[in-house]
Amino acid sequence: MVIRDYRDDDWAPVWGFLRRIVAAGATYCWPVDTTEAAARVWWTGKPGGRVFVAEADGVVLGTAELHPNQPAAGSHVANAGFMVAPEAAGRGTGRALAEHVLAAARDQGFRAMQFNAVVETNVHAVKLWQSMGFDIMTTIPEAFDHPTHGPVGLHVMWRNLS
Repeated sequence: MVIRDYRDDDWAPVWGFLRRIVAAGATYCWPVDTTEAAARVWWTGKPGGRVFVAEADGVVLGTAELHPNQPAAGSHVANAGFMVAPEAAGRGTGRALAEHVLAAARDQGFRAMQFNAVVETNVHAVKLWQSMGFDIMTTIPEAFDHPTHGPVGLHVMWRNLS
């Protein structure tokens, strides 16, 4: 597996799994009917952002985007989003992307990383982030309307990058 910078021609395979993940409505605070154009702007167009893909044998298995969590006085803290194709689950793609993004964030001078909305029922993501040194700083009760579990909490997770 190779993690590399996103190219415009990566969008078609990224959209192929991103749309399914968003439409499921279980892990992201995006409208389930997000259009391709809106998703592309949201994923690839954040100010100060970078996008990466994980690829094996010419197949895009996952993607991550890295950007400042807040502008100006909050721009020393990074934020990131991760999506792995469901058919690539369990292959270490998420961990490889996470390691790459954390290194890129440090290299870009970010001093910490914060996730603003990790759905508490997304146990694989929570376990991954905790294994990589993230702490749950707080959980906002019933802040996410899960399609099968109903209202569940959103974790705010953080870790130092120094």
